[in-house]
Amino acid sequence: MTTEDNNAPVLIETLPSGGGYRVGLATLNAPKSLNALTRDMVDILLPQLQQWQADDSIACVVLRGSGDKGFCAGGDVVQLRNSSLAGDGAAAAFFEQEYRLDYLIHTYSKPIVVWGHGIVMGGGLGLLAGASHRVVTAKTRLAMPEVTIGLYPDVGGSWFLNKMPGRSGLFVALTGVSINAGDTLYLGLADHFLAHEQWAEFIAGLGDMSWAEPVSHSADLTRLLQGLSTSAGEPPVSAVREHYDVIQAMTAGPTLEEVVTAITSYSGDDKWLAGAAKTLASGCPTTVYLIAEQLKRSLHMSLREAFQMELVLSANCMGFPNFAEGVRALLVDKDQQPKFEPATLAAVTPELVAAHFVPPWDGANPLDDL
Repeated sequence: MTTEDNNAPVLIETLPSGGGYRVGLATLNAPKSLNALTRDMVDILLPQLQQWQADDSIACVVLRGSGDKGFCAGGDVVQLRNSSLAGDGAAAAFFEQEYRLDYLIHTYSKPIVVWGHGIVMGGGLGLLAGASHRVVTAKTRLAMPEVTIGLYPDVGGSWFLNKMPGRSGLFVALTGVSINAGDTLYLGLADHFLAHEQWAEFIAGLGDMSWAEPVSHSADLTRLLQGLSTSAGEPPVSAVREHYDVIQAMTAGPTLEEVVTAITSYSGDDKWLAGAAKTLASGCPTTVYLIAEQLKRSLHMSLREAFQMELVLSANCMGFPNFAEGVRALLVDKDQQPKFEPATLAAVTPELVAAHFVPPWDGANPLDDL
């Protein structure tokens, strides 16, 4: 099976392999937007992954992005902003389907490889984080910069940020800092470091697999990727690991306000820390509080509960003005001067934060059936 339309938002292929098995290959196909995730993409991927999961002839699934610059630069936030301004509910519907897709990847019954080359941001990380075999390359650049647009780290961030070493998840979320392949391995967001040029070799290796028993398919795939990694060289040094003690010290304050002050008052020569401080200082004050509350509430949640909470948060963020204003300043008018409301941390009230966690619908959460 091959997608007949080469302009389709997701290209679908099945590749022949050994033992009578096949490999499902899905390619995000919007290289001009760095494969930004759209509703059309989600509506193709979700049923396709479900179909492959039920097909006994499919040994594993591979997900990649087209082009050489990025796997997925996140959700199409301009379209989400348009929906937010129109109040038409399309944004909330997108989040529901996106989280269903992310949850499916986390709980997939077959091995699923995500080739996380180049830019991986926001919604792209949602696709990467839950895969059983997550590949990164020398050019992988990952970030969750939602603090700059008045959103928060969703797509399962409530689940995986709390599992990072120490308080590095809080730091990454608050600062939207860019991290590399070495960081992703250290933080538990990736499993294998390969050269992007090894893609063809990887695909050839999948074609040669024998796939003896379904129970061993994950181990078979791990052996293939580990074998390829021996010639991939060393991953870049992890900035998060190098700065772990500093991050712990900066985030040790007894109040959120003190944590923010510790980060934003950095005045040293370290460019990575300086960049993190600058982004947080110009970020959305309400988002800062949402992140702290998000991680606090989700600390002992199941994956299912985390996605249900995120759907509430995301739907509510569409009803408050900060998201539309943040996207306007960053991507629409591009004046880089967002006017967030409230404008300061001190003006953010507990009542405003709590309102974001109140379900905006009557009855059951739409993701209760996960």
